[in-house]
Amino acid sequence: MSTFLDAAYPETVPAETSRFRPAIHFTARDTWLNDPNGLVFHDGLYHLFFQNNPYGNVWGNMSWGHATSRDLLHWTEHPVAIACDEAEDIFSGSVVVDHGNTSGFGTADAPALVAVYTSAYKAASEHRGTQAQSLAYSTDAGMTWRKYGGNPVLARNSAHFRDPKVFRYQDGHDSCWVMVAVEAQHQKVVFYRSDDLKTWDFLSDFGPMNADQGEWECPDLFPLAVDGDPDNIKWILIVNINPGAVAGGSGGQYFIGHFDGVRFLPDATSVAAPAGIGALGDSAASAAALQQCLWLDWGRDCYASVSFSNVPDGRRIIIGWMSNWDYANDLPTAPWRSSMTLAREVRLTAVNGSARLIQQPVLAGHPAGKELPVARDQLNAAPFELGSPPLRLPDAVPGSAQVIEAQIRPGSAERLVFRLFGSSEGSKGAILSYDTTSARLILDRRQSGDTSFHAKFASIESAPVDLEDGVLKLQIVVDHCSVEVFAQGGKAVLADLIFPEAGHQENWLSAEGGPATMLKLAVSTLA
Repeated sequence: MSTFLDAAYPETVPAETSRFRPAIHFTARDTWLNDPNGLVFHDGLYHLFFQNNPYGNVWGNMSWGHATSRDLLHWTEHPVAIACDEAEDIFSGSVVVDHGNTSGFGTADAPALVAVYTSAYKAASEHRGTQAQSLAYSTDAGMTWRKYGGNPVLARNSAHFRDPKVFRYQDGHDSCWVMVAVEAQHQKVVFYRSDDLKTWDFLSDFGPMNADQGEWECPDLFPLAVDGDPDNIKWILIVNINPGAVAGGSGGQYFIGHFDGVRFLPDATSVAAPAGIGALGDSAASAAALQQCLWLDWGRDCYASVSFSNVPDGRRIIIGWMSNWDYANDLPTAPWRSSMTLAREVRLTAVNGSARLIQQPVLAGHPAGKELPVARDQLNAAPFELGSPPLRLPDAVPGSAQVIEAQIRPGSAERLVFRLFGSSEGSKGAILSYDTTSARLILDRRQSGDTSFHAKFASIESAPVDLEDGVLKLQIVVDHCSVEVFAQGGKAVLADLIFPEAGHQENWLSAEGGPATMLKLAVSTLA
C-alpha cells in the first residue's frame, strides 16, 4: 500500500486501471519505476529508493525516486531524491550509513547517509558514453541529497560498468568499504575496496558462471549463518540477469560461497556451469544447467532484488522489482507502471547437505508465521478431505490482499489446483497447481485476464518442489495484480503479475485424480 505527499504529485488516477493498484506492494503514484536502489534502515524508517522516470510511465529520464515505511507494507512516497540532469542519468546503486564519518560528509555524532550510484553520462558530459560510480550524500536522514563535487569517484572507461552495492567489511580489527558492481556485458562482478568511499582500489572479479546469456546487473553480497549457527557463515552473491533467466527474460540468480575481503569463491554445490551456460553450446545441456542454477524466484516477475543495509538484529531483507524486461513498458496500468515485490526476509538452511536460501514475506513488519496485527481472518479450517469437486475459498476483497496458507497431504491425488481470480462461469483465472508425478509447482497465467498487451506475457512457470514428510506447504499472497507463492517455508518462490478481468474475484481449490488431506487451510486479508 502506498500513500503520497500530495504537494508533489497530481490527484488523478484513471478509474479503468485503479482496480489493479496493489494493496501491499509499493507503486509510484503516477510514474514509472524499476530497480529498487539504496535500500537502508535509518532512524526507525525503511528507505526505498528506486529507478524512476519523474516525467512519465515508461523507462527514461532515470532518477532516484524515494519512499519510506515503518512496516515494509505501507509506504509514503516523497519527492525525487536524486534527479537526472543534462549531463547524467542516475542509474542503480546503494546507500550506506557512514557511522565512522569516513567520507567527511557528516560528523561522528550525526553520520551522513551516502549514496553510491551509477552516473550514466550523456552527450553533454565530458564522460559521455560511459558509466561510472558517483556519490551523493544526505545530512537530514535521507530527505534531501547533494551530489559530491568530486564525481565520478570510480571509472573504468566502460559503457556498462554499473549498479554498485557497498557494504562495510570487518575482518578482525581491520575494516573497509567493499563495492560489488558489474561489467554487465562481460558477465563479470567486480570488487573494489575503499577507506573513505571516495578513493577505490580494485580487488578481484568473478564470472562468467552459471546463467550468463544476458547482461549481469544489480549484484549484492552479504553473509548469513547456516541454520543460525555463528560458526558456519556463508556468503551469498546475488547476480541478476537480463535476458536468460529460468522463466524467460529477466530474473535473479545467486551463488553461495566464501568471501575473504578480496575475492568470492563459490561452493561447488552452487555451480551448475563453471564457465557459464553459454560455453555449453548444446541446447539440452544448457536447459538442464539453467534448471540447476540457484534462483531467487522461479516466476517471471522478480528482478533486481537487493538487500537493505543497517537493519537491526542482523536481519537480511530484500526487495525486487515485480516485472520483467520482456514486457515491462507495456503493462496495462496508468498513470503508474510497475510495482515492487513484497519485502522478503532471507535465511540460509541446509537442504540435502547443501546451504540454500529460504525467503519469507515480511508481513506487517514481522516474518511469516508471527503475529499479523493488520490481518483479518476469512477462513480457518480444521483437517478435512479434499476431492475433485472444487472447494470455493473466500473471494478476493477489493482494497486488500489475501494470504492463503495451506498444508496438504496429496495422498492419491495426482494434482492439487488453486484457481485464483476466477469466475464460476468458466475456467478462467490464474492456475496454481502441484503435480505429484513431476514434483513441480506450476503457475499458469495464460487465462488469468488481460494478456493481450504483449505476446510474451501469457506464460507457464514452474519450480521443483519436493514434499516434506509427504506434505506440501504453501503461503500464497494474492494482491490486485500479482500472485507470490512461497513453498515449503520459502525454499522455492514463484512471483507473477496477473491482470484479472473485472469482477473476477473467486478463488477455488481442488484435488484431481484422487482425494487429498487438507491439514491446514487459513485465509486472511491484509490492507
